[in-house]
Amino acid sequence: MPNFFYIARDKFGNKIRKTEEAVSEEELIGRLQASGLTVISVIPQVKEERGFKPGAVPKVRFIRKHYRIKYEDLTLFCRQLSTLLTAGVTIIKSLEIISQQVASQKLYNVIKDLQKNMETGLSLHEAMAKHPNVFSDLWINLVDSGEASGNIAGVLDRLASYLERMASFKAKIISSLVYPAILIGTAILALLFITMKIIPTFAQIFEGFNVKLPLLTLFLIKVSKFINRYILLIVVLISVLFYLFRAYKASKEGRFRYEKIILSLPILGKLYRTLILERFTSEMATLTESGVPLLYSLEIAERSVGSVVVGEIIRKVKENVREGESLSSSIERSGFFEPMFVQIVIIGEEIGELSNMLKKLNSYYQEWVDMFLIRLVGMFEPVLILFVGTIIGIMVIGLVLPIFKISQIRL
Repeated sequence: MPNFFYIARDKFGNKIRKTEEAVSEEELIGRLQASGLTVISVIPQVKEERGFKPGAVPKVRFIRKHYRIKYEDLTLFCRQLSTLLTAGVTIIKSLEIISQQVASQKLYNVIKDLQKNMETGLSLHEAMAKHPNVFSDLWINLVDSGEASGNIAGVLDRLASYLERMASFKAKIISSLVYPAILIGTAILALLFITMKIIPTFAQIFEGFNVKLPLLTLFLIKVSKFINRYILLIVVLISVLFYLFRAYKASKEGRFRYEKIILSLPILGKLYRTLILERFTSEMATLTESGVPLLYSLEIAERSVGSVVVGEIIRKVKENVREGESLSSSIERSGFFEPMFVQIVIIGEEIGELSNMLKKLNSYYQEWVDMFLIRLVGMFEPVLILFVGTIIGIMVIGLVLPIFKISQIRL
């Protein structure tokens, strides 16, 4: 019988490297799994014949569609890896299979590097930690938890579900904002066309008549001349201001002040707060359900919640929990979380179902954002149309008034 070198982890998370005889790779995997081990990789130790390596995955030609790693690429990678591991395929072979059909060239390179590092003895989360720009702390800690508990397939399944929920939620937000963006873009183009083309044409016509133009018409003509003369300077100035704003917002102090302003706004502040709470509850539910300790979960959420202000609040909550305070009392004392949030967390702690309660909160926040965006878009459309119609109407009046004066003089 052939020899197989395998890497596995026991229920305590200890790494095991051994060589054993088996009829086939599948028979060895089944035997190791039956003994309670989580198989990381199995490598046949036999000679290659005619360029064929036993246990290797047949090569399939696949054309990469793009280079960068999209959110959808990572979601599909996680779901495929979870499915293959659930089916009993080893991690290294699963990575080999996925690498042959991944659409991102960059993700393909990352997966091959994961294989290479794991073949040297690293665990999956250790190999992922070498790519922090691809795999976040959420990924690494969840995979670490799954490897330690021997249920990495189940943890990856929950992570894939989380990524799919996030992708669906983002798609809903984007689709809700597409129509307002089109309206705003169309309105700006229409106003620029009137200002830069229509008004100068009428101004040339008015110059041929010896008539005093109304103040509104003179104002429109001056604005049109200014925009036509300095349009490049205006574009450059706006671009520079936008770049400086982004650079300032990228700094910690700038980001903190920017978020403070946004959170203090009456309508957008409520939306921004709810979006942060949606992400926080989704991450915390996934982490706690996967067996990650509460303190580690809060630490991960602090870095990945996407807000400097809320990250600082979570850090203080984490410190209070570390000192022995309950999660519910800590978040209540922070003053950021609404009473409903606090009460549901209290119930989750009392009945030992914190992850399920956080899931319910996450569903509530997602539904709230959906309804808010539907209502906002419904209100935004008539307001924008009324505003643009008013501006265009004022322009038309400013151009028509001189025509009335000219017709009266000729009569």
